[in-house]
Formats: sequence, C-alpha cells, structure tokens
Amino acid sequence: MRTSRSGETTAPDRRSALSSGILTGLSTLVLSGSAAVAAAVLAQKFGRDAATDGLLAAYGVYVTVTLAAQALRLTAVPELTRTDGAVAGSYAASILVLGAPATALAWLFADPLAELLTGKLPQEAADLAASALPWLVAAAFVQVLAALAAATLAARNRFGAAALGFSTGGVAGLVVFVALADEHGLLALAWGLAANAAISLGVPLAALGGTLGRLRFGGVGRRLVLLAEAAAVPLALQGLYLIALRGASGIGVGAVTSFSFAYFFAAVLVAATATSLAIISTAELTRRGVEAEAAVEHVVHGSWLCLPPIAAAAGVFAIAGDRISAAVLGDAFTGEVGAELARLVVVLAPWTIAAVGFSLAFPLLYVLERSRVLVPVALGALILDVPISLGLRELWGLEGLALALGLTTLGVLGALLLALSRRALLAAVASLVRVAVSVGALAVLSFGVLSLVANDILAAAGGLAVYAVLLTLVRPRGLREAWGYMRELH
Repeated sequence: MRTSRSGETTAPDRRSALSSGILTGLSTLVLSGSAAVAAAVLAQKFGRDAATDGLLAAYGVYVTVTLAAQALRLTAVPELTRTDGAVAGSYAASILVLGAPATALAWLFADPLAELLTGKLPQEAADLAASALPWLVAAAFVQVLAALAAATLAARNRFGAAALGFSTGGVAGLVVFVALADEHGLLALAWGLAANAAISLGVPLAALGGTLGRLRFGGVGRRLVLLAEAAAVPLALQGLYLIALRGASGIGVGAVTSFSFAYFFAAVLVAATATSLAIISTAELTRRGVEAEAAVEHVVHGSWLCLPPIAAAAGVFAIAGDRISAAVLGDAFTGEVGAELARLVVVLAPWTIAAVGFSLAFPLLYVLERSRVLVPVALGALILDVPISLGLRELWGLEGLALALGLTTLGVLGALLLALSRRALLAAVASLVRVAVSVGALAVLSFGVLSLVANDILAAAGGLAVYAVLLTLVRPRGLREAWGYMRELH
C-alpha cells in the first residue's frame, strides 16, 4: 500500500498488484506441482490397492481441515485489513483451542477413527489410516496457522513471504516423502506433509517479525464463532467429498484411489486459477467497499478468466487421460482404470465450475458482512447430498458419485449468490451458464473433432492448439470485459 501526504492509506499500484498476483499464482502452481509429483510417486511405488485406499481416506481428513485453512486465508482478510492485522492474535488463540485437543484425540483414538473412515475395506487399509491420521491432523492445524499468517500479510499487501513459505514447504514435503518412501512406505507421505506445514508456517511467521508484539489476543470466544462460521461451508464441501469416498469404498478395492486422483486433478485446476485470484482480490475489494451487485459481477468476471485454462487442461485429459495416467501414475492405472480416470474428470466438470464460482464468491460474503447464511447452507448441503449420492451411485457407480458432488456444490454456489444479491441472482446464474456453455463449446469443438480422426496424443496436442487459436479469434465479449475489469481492479 501507499501512504498519501495526508497520511491516508491508498490502494497498491498496479505493478505491485501484478507482482502479487504472479507470486501467488506461481506459489500455487509450485505447491500443486509438488503435490502432483507426490501423487505420481505414490502411484508408481505403491500402485492401487487397499493400503493406498487407507492412506487416501486419512488424507481426506487432512484435506478437510486444510480447506478450512484456505477459507480462513480468504475470509479473515477483510477484518485483518480493517484492523491492520491486529486481530490475528485472537484468531491464532482460537485455532490452538481447537487444534490441540483435535490432535490429541487423533492420537488417542486413531484406530476407531480409521475403521470409520475405511468402512468395509480390508484391515490393511484401516491399519495404514490409523498410522497416518495423527500426523495428518497435526499437520493440518499447523497449515491453518500458516494460512492465518499469510492472511495477516495479505491484509498489509505483502504476499512474497507467504508465497515463498507455501512453495518451499511443498517442495520440502515432497523431498521428505521421496527420501523416506522406500524404507517407511506410505506413512512417509504423512511425514512429508508435516514438514510442509512447519515450513509453510515458519516463513510467513518470520516475516511478521516485530509486528507480532502488536497483536491482540482478546475475544477468543468471538473468533471461535467466526472460525466455525467461516469453516462451515468449506468443511461441508469437503464433507461431500468424504461422502463420495465412503460411497466409493463400497464399490470395490481401488475405487477410492481412482476417485481421489480425479478429484485431485480438478481441485488443482481450481486452486491455480480461482483461489489465487480470490486471494489477491479480497483485500482490494474490502478497501473499495464493493456493493452487492458489483460483487456478483466480480464472480462472473473471475469465472471468465478461470474457466478457459481449466477447460483446456480438462480437454487434454479427457482425450488422452488413459495414456497420461499410465505414464505418470504407473502400470496400475493403465487400460480401463486410466479410461475411468479420464471419464471421472469429465463428469466432475459441474463440480469444477461450481468450485470456481464458490472460490470467488465465498470471501465476498465477508467483504459485504453477509456471512450468517453459511452455517445453514453447510447443513443443507450435507443433508441434501446423502440421498443424491446414494441414488446416483446406484445408477452410475463412481461417475454417479462425481455427478452428485457437482450437483450439490452447484446448489451451494446458488445459495451464496442469493446471499450476495437477490436482485442479481438470476442475471448471475445466466451469466455463469453462458460462460460455461461458451467455453465448453469451444473445448468440445477443438478436442472432439480431432479425436474422431487422430490418435489420442495427436488429438490432445492438436486440440489444445486449435482451442488456443479459436479462443484468440473468437475473443468472447465476456472474456474481454473480464480482462478489462481485472486490470482496472488491480
């Protein structure tokens, strides 16, 4: 931020915002890339069996808590911006009030919790989950503290230390996993994630340095309520994923692993685009005092920027996913298993679109101070998803579970848009449908035609080139307007 002669704080200049966006995006890509390499190593070394199902079931708990961390990184920024980060102390205290007992419970009751997570899978799955769970829960709550430190820096328009911490932590966690995997097996991944969390917290905490003495530690009870409110919908969305995993465990050995990898691919695309955009935009929107209709427009413009690259990546995987899976993940993911992964990525398209919209809309509820709807929305989503998942699993198996996840998440997005602006809801829904249809049509045209006349690899590469050319030539009006909006905002 800049300070005027009168002492007033003004918005950061465009060069600062651009560098912040680049740093945040690169950090997300490095972190996601490290996770992707770890997933590939896991698949190459350990294949697709009951043990990997057990680890990934426990990993689902880790992801659930770290989603709460991501939520905090977004939703705490408005209040931290208004107080110049002073309330971070009370947020930290409230996280420890929750995290310390949860970690202790994970160590004490690892076995029954693992049995609950793995369901009817073989005992090997439950044993692996029980060994990994305590490490994963501890690492997850440290990541929540790291997210708080990053949010505190973001409120002061400082993004470099958080970007360095998260990217370095991701690489370090990968190194620990690779170094220890041969001797200690799948449990090494949990240790790697613990190392990742420690570094992700340590670097931004060091950057805060002398400012830590200015933090306020009062009002822990109120922060606990705010944390529960902020985490409600992200935790519910991850609960939908855990419901899908539990449903997949009833389909057979390996189904949990396949669903997890497909979901991971889609989630990386969302994190690298929509989540990064939300992180660098929230503080600026808070300073500007954005109105409800403008907030909805922000979601639409952001979707226009995020969905084109996501559609390109999904198109490549849809055409050549079986070959990519075999090359990256190993022999256990060849043939029908690889083809199943490709289908799951395509069927997860509704979830991907909804997740992009959610990532952009969610922090705006805190900018506009309309967050009271979050707990009812979270409960409604969980209640609604169970019968949908059960019904669609009976009809279409894993693909049905993926579709159920997408449908429920779209419902959550609709509820958030309604909370932002009832008057703009219909216009927002129509705009988002137009974005999805326009981008999807270009992707289908580009990749689909070539898939009829060329082999998978040529169709994927050629389709990507055709898609880029078509996007450049057509230059949809919404995309042009979105680019202009983001340049003006930052």
